[in-house]
Amino acid sequence: MFSRSVTSNMLVCDICTQEVLSEDDMKSHLLLTHMEQDNYCPFCTIAGLAYDELHHHIQSAHADTLEAWSSDEEHPEEMNKPPTSFFSSSNNTVTEKSYPGNHMKLYPNEIRLPLNIGLDNNKIQSSLKAEDVTSNAPSSSGLTCKADASCSPLTTNESALRSTIFDQELLNQCHSQSIVSTPNATSSGDTVLGCPFCLDVKSSIEEIEFHVRTEHEDLLDSPSKGNTSQEYECPICSMLCANEHLLQEHVNLHLEESYCDEAKISNDLILARQLQAEEYKRQRADESKKEMEEFRKLQRQFGLDNSGGYRQQSMQNLEKAVARGRVQPMEFHRHKVQMMESLATGVDDGRTRTSGVVEALHHYYNIAAPEVCRVWLCSPLDHYSNSAGDRGWGCGFRNFQMLLSSILMSDSYRHCLQECGHIPCIPKIQSLIEDAWKEGFDPQGASHFSGKLQGTKAWIGASEIYCLLTSLKIKCRILDFHKPSSTSGTHPLLFEWVLNYYAPDASETGGKVWCSSKPAIYLQHQGHSRTIVGIEERKNKSYCLLIFDPGCPSEAMQRLTKCNIDSAALKHLRKYVGSLKHKQYQIVAADGVLLPEEKAARLQMSKVFRAERIP
Repeated sequence: MFSRSVTSNMLVCDICTQEVLSEDDMKSHLLLTHMEQDNYCPFCTIAGLAYDELHHHIQSAHADTLEAWSSDEEHPEEMNKPPTSFFSSSNNTVTEKSYPGNHMKLYPNEIRLPLNIGLDNNKIQSSLKAEDVTSNAPSSSGLTCKADASCSPLTTNESALRSTIFDQELLNQCHSQSIVSTPNATSSGDTVLGCPFCLDVKSSIEEIEFHVRTEHEDLLDSPSKGNTSQEYECPICSMLCANEHLLQEHVNLHLEESYCDEAKISNDLILARQLQAEEYKRQRADESKKEMEEFRKLQRQFGLDNSGGYRQQSMQNLEKAVARGRVQPMEFHRHKVQMMESLATGVDDGRTRTSGVVEALHHYYNIAAPEVCRVWLCSPLDHYSNSAGDRGWGCGFRNFQMLLSSILMSDSYRHCLQECGHIPCIPKIQSLIEDAWKEGFDPQGASHFSGKLQGTKAWIGASEIYCLLTSLKIKCRILDFHKPSSTSGTHPLLFEWVLNYYAPDASETGGKVWCSSKPAIYLQHQGHSRTIVGIEERKNKSYCLLIFDPGCPSEAMQRLTKCNIDSAALKHLRKYVGSLKHKQYQIVAADGVLLPEEKAARLQMSKVFRAERIP
């Protein structure tokens, strides 16, 4: 950190260019002047470094400057050049020379040192005394200064600004760049002052001082010994910032990023909700469409799709039969006339009716059927098969026709059905049910069909049969076998109830056939209905129901009226316990005639319809 002067044997400090006599004096000088004080680089703005750090900084960052000094020392004659070689004294022209690190400007009668030379006002004044410095003679340290009015004692403000005055010859040694004339100089000799930190030019020291303190205040502040600059910690990421302004900008960046993230999250959330709402809307639309399709399917299945009723279906099927050659045109017109007459009178045309089946069964059991111990039969009745006009939906109406024919053939019921002395056709039965609803029977059932059956293909069940019989003053019961009564999924209690229904009123015949005066029983299960006309007791102590099915063609039923009935011919009539495996069965059984008071009571009871549940 020190070198030996060429002109003398004195040692020169590389930091402040102070000359001492010996190495011990140099060590003391470095210890007292530089190690115990804050060290500043004489060539740039670096400050607050330790001695070793400052030495390393000068050797690495300002090696070219040190080499220039060494070259100057090898030619001592250049050290004695007067200052006029650097400034033109004839016209007092301001010259400017670039200085590394702070772009310092030089003016006549002013020699400036680097800002961070570390000299105070007293040192500057002592260095500028006339007895130590002359204008034409070199000093022992190689430094020269003009001894004129400019070396007068400095004020506090001027000392802060002029603390950078340095010897002209030192600047010549430190810089190798050429002197450039300042364009702002005037020929009148007016002094123009420039900012040592920027290229701004002012006309007076006061303006320069004001400019420096307002624009470069942070550069004037130098850290004191043992007091490091305050650092500000970011409350978000704990990053250290040099000042409050940087901290504020850093935190603002966090806030902007947070705002952007929140905006992005908000946008994503809005988009997700929109997509979810669209998905729910699509699902609801699909579900609604599916429900509508299922509803229409059920409407078609139960004949509530307004596709026409008995008359329309009859005409369509007759026309199809004619088109396929199954029916001759003459027969087509004959059937059409019969249908129109039946619809006009409300009486069934009888084309699907089969009579005498119960009588034929009575004869068969008397002469055959050795596997049967006893058999109970209902009162005589006619069998009604489905026709082309009601195929697929008219089983309930055909079973009512069978039940009604059995009631009309019984002496105990005939007098109450004087207004209904004939078996009505299907459209007439629909009209009778609508009349029962209008009286007030089964309002829930009426609401289900919207109070209309005529002109539709709607199915009817046990509740409609019950309401119709009750409106005709027929006492009847509706029973609901709502679940199987055995572990095998069958309904033995249903067989037991039918046996008890026919057996007590059976007339003594002296044989195995018992003929009852009670009408047939309406039997309903899911999707179909049939009519129970009797029950068999077999030798193995099992029971078998005799059932008329409207789905059985009239030709098959007519074969039963022949004398050659055999066990195979009764196969479609016999239903054993294991054959009835539907989960639920309902039956409607006639049980006498209603008085007007009883009919009114049942009318009130039917408003909340309840069936007898077994078990």
